[in-house]
Amino acid sequence: MPWLAVPFEVNLHRHLSDIYHVNRIPSCISLGSDGISVEEDMIGLIEDFGAEAFPFTRERFDELRSIDDAKRQGGKLQQLLAHEGRNYVLSGDTRKIFVSELVGKTIGLYFGAHWCPPSRAFTTQLIQNYNEIITTNDGCFEIILVSTDRDLKEFNTNLSNMPWLAIPYEDRTRQDLCRIFNIKGIPALVIIGQDGKIISTNGKAMISLYGAKAFPFTESRITEIEATLKEEGDALPRQVKDIKHQHALKLDMAKAYVCDCCNGQGKFWAFSCDVCDYDLHPACVEEACSDCLMKVGDINLTA
Repeated sequence: MPWLAVPFEVNLHRHLSDIYHVNRIPSCISLGSDGISVEEDMIGLIEDFGAEAFPFTRERFDELRSIDDAKRQGGKLQQLLAHEGRNYVLSGDTRKIFVSELVGKTIGLYFGAHWCPPSRAFTTQLIQNYNEIITTNDGCFEIILVSTDRDLKEFNTNLSNMPWLAIPYEDRTRQDLCRIFNIKGIPALVIIGQDGKIISTNGKAMISLYGAKAFPFTESRITEIEATLKEEGDALPRQVKDIKHQHALKLDMAKAYVCDCCNGQGKFWAFSCDVCDYDLHPACVEEACSDCLMKVGDINLTA
């Protein structure tokens, strides 16, 4: 340690612990010149804000919180993602991409880590939808990895499997963004609009539910998708009897499923069996009566 120490003496240790109500370790008490504690949770301040927390007072804490609020709500991408010592993010091949080049795009801040199985699973899903979005929307979307990997090697492995950008691993902005957006678990996806202002902290659910069709992730777009889904559901029968299955199949809204006829991935509407684990995409339903032969077709939400 580069700092000083009190003598190793049990009674002194007990005396100081009693004075400052120390009941756990590590514990760090910041004292003013009069010897009075100025902030109880100095450990938390340092973990959250680093050296910027000095002098560890309530006033400084409130000031730092105000700065966080301004970054979260201010609509200035460069203030959120860059700082005086770094004005770029990294590509998968370690090229430096200036943050200024991202202004005007919809941005997804992807909080994840290679060590986390749910993150790896969602990354696969996100890559598929990311590629579809940038292909159909002329590059108006970008994702930036905010890594919570345990070391640089994991970070490099993680980024090498991704087609998007990343905050450098050694940069404290990673921790700052987790704090600013109150990230409590991974994977998480925060969506920033073209104006630099936050659209949603629940981008993961939007991708999981609606895929690339959710772009640009606005409330109006989600409302439009849900209205279209309702309209398509209203046009389907509530129940069918398919010639390939012995039980009646009921119309159901499914987040994701595998069709037991074509083995293809399905989403949204399905005909499902209440008795056994059997699901059919509406396009795969064949009713017994040839006059009622049903080929509903794929769900196809318009952009």
